[in-house]
Amino acid sequence: MRSRPRPDPGGQPCPGAPEGPRTALLGSRTLLIFTPEALAAPDPEAALARALPWVDLVQVRVKLPGNRIGPSPARPLVDWTRRVLALAAELPEGSRPLVTVDDRVDVAAALAAEGVAGVHLGQADCPPDVARGLLGPTALIGWSTGSLAEVDSAASMTVDYLGFGPVAPTVTKGLDRGLGPQLAREAAARSRWPLFAIGGIDAELARALAPGARVAVGAAILDAPDPAAAARELRAALG
Repeated sequence: MRSRPRPDPGGQPCPGAPEGPRTALLGSRTLLIFTPEALAAPDPEAALARALPWVDLVQVRVKLPGNRIGPSPARPLVDWTRRVLALAAELPEGSRPLVTVDDRVDVAAALAAEGVAGVHLGQADCPPDVARGLLGPTALIGWSTGSLAEVDSAASMTVDYLGFGPVAPTVTKGLDRGLGPQLAREAAARSRWPLFAIGGIDAELARALAPGARVAVGAAILDAPDPAAAARELRAALG
């Protein structure tokens, strides 16, 4: 089991915001996207439990059947997030990943006292400044980007980290084209905030992004025969 990494100099915390989750964020390299209904694993919760000690963040993402890009429905998102929090609580304190939710600022606010660190927002979701006003200064806010222009525009936003992609085609969101590792490296280099490459990421692509890369991964870990081994391999690939 890995211990929590020390913060590295890449990226900055939101100006004037308290430390805590942000210190852990700056040292994070792997963000696990947990979309239970999109996984081939027969028991998504068991797969998550095996991978959990080897990742730094978990983003809980629940989608309705046939709707991969719509907002997460609140009730199943709350239920799954509580299950993820319970699994994380079983780990030693220094090895617990941060847990965020996808899309839903209301769910992030409702579960903040239970341990949810924040929310990840897409370009069509609640604006980050509105989310910040609702969640307060301690919450983590992630923001999805898909171009260098969107990365640049995020520099003035009250966010804490970015997702950039898809870097490669991804089954989870049904996207068959990717932006490529070279553009992802350029985006990370020019981003004001910690940036996680997302979309079709596996250990081979992580090696192409390294050194110093941050990645967001879903099926490559959770659908692997051994999710713990897949998560360890990914961490090793990042250097």
